[in-house]
Amino acid sequence: MKKLLLTSVILAGLSSAVGAADEVKVGVLMGFTGPIESLTPMMAGSAELAFKEVSDSGAFLEGKKIATVRADSSCVDAAAATAAAERLASAEKVVAIVGASCSGETTAVVNNVSAPNGIATISPSATSPALTTIEDKGFFFRTAPSDARQGEVLAQIVKDRGIDEVAITYTNNDYGKGLSESFSKAYEKLGGKITINSAHEDGKADYSAEVAALAASGAKELVVFGYLDQGGKGIVQNALDTGAYKRFILADGMVGEKFAADMGKNIEGSFGTMAGGEYEGSEAWNKIAATASIDPQGGPYRAESYDAAAILALAMQAAKSTDRAAIQTKIKDVANAPGEKILPGELAKGLKILAEGGDVDYVGATNVEFDDAGDVPGSYREMEIKGGKFESVKIH
Repeated sequence: MKKLLLTSVILAGLSSAVGAADEVKVGVLMGFTGPIESLTPMMAGSAELAFKEVSDSGAFLEGKKIATVRADSSCVDAAAATAAAERLASAEKVVAIVGASCSGETTAVVNNVSAPNGIATISPSATSPALTTIEDKGFFFRTAPSDARQGEVLAQIVKDRGIDEVAITYTNNDYGKGLSESFSKAYEKLGGKITINSAHEDGKADYSAEVAALAASGAKELVVFGYLDQGGKGIVQNALDTGAYKRFILADGMVGEKFAADMGKNIEGSFGTMAGGEYEGSEAWNKIAATASIDPQGGPYRAESYDAAAILALAMQAAKSTDRAAIQTKIKDVANAPGEKILPGELAKGLKILAEGGDVDYVGATNVEFDDAGDVPGSYREMEIKGGKFESVKIH
C-alpha cells in the first residue's frame, strides 16, 4: 500500500510538472479597481479571448497552452502598478504582458519593470503622447492610438458642431494632461476659445468647488477629460445637480456602458470620442466578440486588447520560443507587412503559417501597423448619448 501511495504521489508530481511545462504564462495587467474599473473586465476578457483561441488551436508551440495571470494596476497608483508588474515578472514569471491600462501606471511599469527585465509589454489603452518617446529599450508597444491624435479629432468634432467656446476639466495625471494639451492646441488653432482649463483629482467625495469654478468661467459647454468611475463622473454628477451644465463633451475615459446606464438619461446629446473604426477585420471581430458576450462598441479598447494578446502569441510562435527577448524581436515582424493577412478568428491559421516558416501580417480588429516607436495610427468613433445610451454616429 505504501509503495502504491508513493507511486501515485510520484505520478501526480510528474503530471503537474508536465502540465506546467506545457503552460505559458502571460500577464494581464489592468486597473481592475479604481477610476476605470467598469471598463477593464471586458478589456481583459477580450485579451483572454485571443489567448483561448490560440490555446484551443492546438497549433501553438507544438501544443502548448497560454495561461493568463491577472494583476491589478489600479490605473492611478504608480507604486501599486509597479508592485503588481514585479509580481508578474518575478513570482509568476510571465513571458509577456498585456497592459497596463492607464498612461501614468504604464509609464511606471515600463520604466521599473518591462524595460529593466526585458519583458515585451503591449498596452491596449495607454494613450499619453509622452509614451511615444519613453526609454523602453524597444519592449513597449501599444495598440491604442496616441492622444496627440484624439485631441485633434475631438477638437474638429466640437468645432463642426458649431461650438466656439468651452471650459475644460481634466484628471490630474499623464492621461488628462496630455489629452487636454492636445485638444486645447488643436481647438484654439481652429478658432475656438477656452475660458478655463483646470485639473481635478480622482477619488474625491465632492466636486462642487471645481464645478463652480468651471461655471464661473462663462462657457456654456464643458469638456471632461476624466474617468467614468471616479473624478469625471463626479464632475458630471455635480454639474447636473447644480444645473451648471446639461450636455458634456467627453473622451475615451468617459465612454462606457456603466456610465451611460448611470447617467445617460440625464445627459442626452452629450458626445465624444473613443478609439475604433471600420476596418478589414471589424466584422470578424464583432462576430467573435458576440460569442463571448462582449459588446464591441459598448466601451473602449476591447478590440485593441484582443489585438495586443494575439500579437504576443503570434510573436512567440514566430520566435519558436517563450524567451522574453526572443518574443520582443518578432512583434513587428508578425504585426506589420509583408506576410499573409490574419484577421480576428484566424489565429490558428496564422500559427500554422509561422510554424511552417511563413510570414504573417496581423491586421487584426484594428488594422495594426506599428511604427518605429511602437505606436499605431488608429481611427476614432464619434460617440453620442441617444436614448440614454452611447451610439457610434461617425468614424474619423
